[in-house]
Amino acid sequence: MQRNTYSTGTAWEPRVGYSRAVRVGPYISVSGTTATDASGQVVGEGDVYAQTAQALRNIQAALEALGGRMEHVIRTRMYVMDISLWGDVGRAHGEVFGTIRPATSMVEVSRLIDPVMLVEIEADAIIPD
Repeated sequence: MQRNTYSTGTAWEPRVGYSRAVRVGPYISVSGTTATDASGQVVGEGDVYAQTAQALRNIQAALEALGGRMEHVIRTRMYVMDISLWGDVGRAHGEVFGTIRPATSMVEVSRLIDPVMLVEIEADAIIPD
């Protein structure tokens, strides 16, 4: 099967050796995605809802670059710095996936790569024939 990758062009990708997203056949896996803008700056500092919404927009861009759409997402994984804020994270996730309803998980982690980041999200999608 053909393998296609999508890169955002950040310095992290070649340094760590990963792609923002990879498509093999009908499957797309999107790497852990945070709330950064096109210049790599964190959006929504101190606001987990705003960061979740931005991370989901970044996931959408990665999916679309590889021929996918949000409605193709079958699973998300959310890593949060403070699980007590799950309602705000869930609200942003629900606004995007309310009718799609992928399988998901949300876990609290002790740290993300940048202390300003409050949430990181992974996504898996299957493109229908």
